[in-house]
Amino acid sequence: MANFLYFYFMEIKLRQENKDDFESVFRLIEKAFEKEEFSDHKEQFLVERLRKSDAFISELSIVAEIENKIVGHILFTKLEVKNESQIFHSLALAPVSILPEFQGKGIGGKLILHGHETAKSLGYKSVILLGHQDYYPRFGYELCEKYNIKMPFDVPSENCMVIALEKDALKEVSGEVVYPKAFFE
Repeated sequence: MANFLYFYFMEIKLRQENKDDFESVFRLIEKAFEKEEFSDHKEQFLVERLRKSDAFISELSIVAEIENKIVGHILFTKLEVKNESQIFHSLALAPVSILPEFQGKGIGGKLILHGHETAKSLGYKSVILLGHQDYYPRFGYELCEKYNIKMPFDVPSENCMVIALEKDALKEVSGEVVYPKAFFE
C-alpha cells in the first residue's frame, strides 16, 4: 500500500522526446517488451528505424518521466489507408512502452491520451494500431472492420483498431493500411 501511495503522489511529466533520450528510450523499450509473449522483442530497433524515416513526427515521440527518469515512451508515425480511388492520411500507434515496474499504473493511458491531443493539434484525424482487444477500447478505439479498413497482413480482426480524433473523421475512410517501409526492414 505504501508503494502505491508513493507512486500515486509522484508527478508524471510528459514531454517530447529529444536526441539525449534515445539511449534511455532504447533500453526502456527493450525492458518493456522483454517478457511479452506476442512480441518479436525488436521494438526498440523499430523505433530507431522509424526515427530515421519520412514517417517520423518528432512531436509525436513522447516520453513519460518520474523524478527525471524516463519510465515510458509512445510513438505515433504517419501511415496511409488506400483504396482504388483515394488515399487517407492517418497515424500508426506503435509501440507504447512502459518500464515493467511502472506498468499497470496508468502511465500508458496518459501517454495515449496526450498523444491523441498532440496529434489532433497537428491536424491528424485518426490513429490505427495493432493491439490488445481489452486495453485500447477504453481510449475510444474501435475495430477497423467497422470502417472497412483492412490490414496488409493476416492478423486477428479483434486486434486491428482505429480511433477518430475528431467527429466523423472516419466517415469516408476505407481501404487497406499502408505502413511505412521502416516497419518491415
